[in-house]
Amino acid sequence: MSQQNKNSDFLGLTILGLIVFLLAAIIVTYLVKVNSISLSSIGFERRSFQESGDILIDVSEMAQLGNAIPEAKASEPEEVVIEPEEIKPEIRVISPGPNENFKYIEVVDGCGAHFEGGCLNVRSGPGTEYPAIYQLRSGIVLKVDEIVEVDGDRWYKIIFDEWLRYPERLKGDWYIFADYVRELYDEGEMNLEDYDGLPDSKKTILVDRSDQKLYAYDGEDLFMEVSISTGLALTPTPRGVFTIFRKTPSRYMQGPLPYLNDKSYYDLPGVPWNMYFTEGGAVIHGAYWHESFGSPYSHGCVNLPVDKAYELYEWADLGMTVTVRD
Repeated sequence: MSQQNKNSDFLGLTILGLIVFLLAAIIVTYLVKVNSISLSSIGFERRSFQESGDILIDVSEMAQLGNAIPEAKASEPEEVVIEPEEIKPEIRVISPGPNENFKYIEVVDGCGAHFEGGCLNVRSGPGTEYPAIYQLRSGIVLKVDEIVEVDGDRWYKIIFDEWLRYPERLKGDWYIFADYVRELYDEGEMNLEDYDGLPDSKKTILVDRSDQKLYAYDGEDLFMEVSISTGLALTPTPRGVFTIFRKTPSRYMQGPLPYLNDKSYYDLPGVPWNMYFTEGGAVIHGAYWHESFGSPYSHGCVNLPVDKAYELYEWADLGMTVTVRD
């Protein structure tokens, strides 16, 4: 082969090598650029994070685990507690006007004389949620201090504005539900000494201890004849001629009395329809705690059935004569 041909072959190989080298450089440059774009798109820079709840997820690390980014777990909904709104009862207080008679109530749906049947509960406040502090029998008459209406229900607040021998026995306020009583209006306590120039009454009362009877007369006309209970042997009803000097619809009677031989305990709120005829405490009144009329029973008073006592009380005059005999 001639020297010229050898030189020609070497030159051709050299040019071919340069061409291959250039092509390889171009390909490498292209691949580098493509890889740089791809790595940047998946957030290869470790500064890229996604927050989900309380978890920070490194996106580049997730990409290395197969390019599968799991769905973030939804946080538990926060429980919202709504406190029920307190419903306050509608309360209305009614007080007697200054020019009205006093208001009283009579228990008409309580238990019997010996607590048979259902008694009427006295509550410490105006509602059945308050504790019962006393039980009332039918026939009791009590003075009203004020009326309290709670959501349309009427309650009577009771007042004891009289002298009490044993005040420690009375504890707390008394409230009575209106459905079991009847309302009454009365002038309240009346005393003979407060009235000047009262005309002489033609009315008289005769108490017969032997027959256990009371007779009421208007002049010569008989107004009432009724069986009664006078005092027992240790506490007899005093004999003599007396005058009714005080009347009151209700009286809280308590014993024992220090001036009597009988020291028995008794506690009787709301004794009804009282007509006093001795300073020592002898009274004609209704009795709701027994039914033994026609025989002696009392501590010196003259006991009548409650309905008869009310009838006599309404009829009787201050200053009228009461005669007690055997």
